[in-house]
Amino acid sequence: MSLSAAAPQRKKLRPSDDREPADRPGLLLEWYDRHRRKLPWRPLPGGKIDPYRVWLSEIMLQQTGVQTVGPYFEKFLARWPSVADLGRASQDDVLRMWAGLGYYSRARNLHACAVAVLRDHGGAFPDTEEGLRTLPGIGPYTASAIAAIAFGRQTMPVDGNIERVVSRLYAVEEPLPKSKPQIQALATTLLAATRAGDSAQALMDLGSTICTPKRPACALCPINDDCAALVRGDQETFPRKAAKKAGELRRGAAFVVTRGGELLVRTRAEKGLLGGMTEVPGSDWLAGHDDKAALKQAPELRGVARWHRKVGVVTHVFTHFPLELVIYTASVGARSRAPDGMRWVPIATLKDEALPNVMRKAIAHGLEDQGVKP
Repeated sequence: MSLSAAAPQRKKLRPSDDREPADRPGLLLEWYDRHRRKLPWRPLPGGKIDPYRVWLSEIMLQQTGVQTVGPYFEKFLARWPSVADLGRASQDDVLRMWAGLGYYSRARNLHACAVAVLRDHGGAFPDTEEGLRTLPGIGPYTASAIAAIAFGRQTMPVDGNIERVVSRLYAVEEPLPKSKPQIQALATTLLAATRAGDSAQALMDLGSTICTPKRPACALCPINDDCAALVRGDQETFPRKAAKKAGELRRGAAFVVTRGGELLVRTRAEKGLLGGMTEVPGSDWLAGHDDKAALKQAPELRGVARWHRKVGVVTHVFTHFPLELVIYTASVGARSRAPDGMRWVPIATLKDEALPNVMRKAIAHGLEDQGVKP
């Protein structure tokens, strides 16, 4: 579809407006000035923009909603007020603070990026897309968002909200992800000549508050005069999406071992799923899980005559597959040593460990008789 043919040709003007509907960037900015969301990482109108806050929020908001991110953002900012402070922190501390937010590769990249900014750029972020993309964990979208919002560069980042607004405005028929280049080109037409960051955030806010996935409030939209999907009446069908293949269910076992008031844990390998996070010992996660094979991967501990299998399973859904874990428990004496690569940690301090949500579920199930909620 060509850009010129993307929207229906309508000449109707707003009763209170003498401009052509083509002035969408101006209408968006006017709406944004009246209705912009108050977010922890946004300064008040006219306030100074902190690139550190923009970057931190953008990394946290990847695949995570605003309401979930808010408390984590405030917690990180209180602990590490600047990128230099974060760059001097240890990765373990960053992972602990990130625990529960999910997609843990973001936390490792967050720390690596802060280290690089401090080491290679004197604690100041590069102010161009090209410079930002040289940093760990910053891809095309994040570089565009930081460049526009923090530095006013003339670029339009396209997140899920903007994809939805643009695909409806122009009735983009090609399904995602193939339509991404077309949507990117169309979104750029909504970029104002000035205030690039506000143009992007206006579209983000529009998608979050009005052009929502279900029951969009089209009557309140500042650019509804010539929205192709609104004319057709099929707004909720956009953006078109190719059917996703469901990941195959994997199963495994987790071993919850206590020694008095302590729990046996280990640290996962740096690379891969949940890299660098804390976990209880467990078996491989396989589609063809077998209890006998899983028990052969149980930690070798003195004093464990048998494992007690808990009733029920722990379920968790990762991006690419669902998981079911059988939980085995055991208790050992005070002199029992941790196997190589493992350690005992006080159950009372589990909240300070970098435990991913799936492990918190496993531990809570294994220690439910003790009322433990890590």
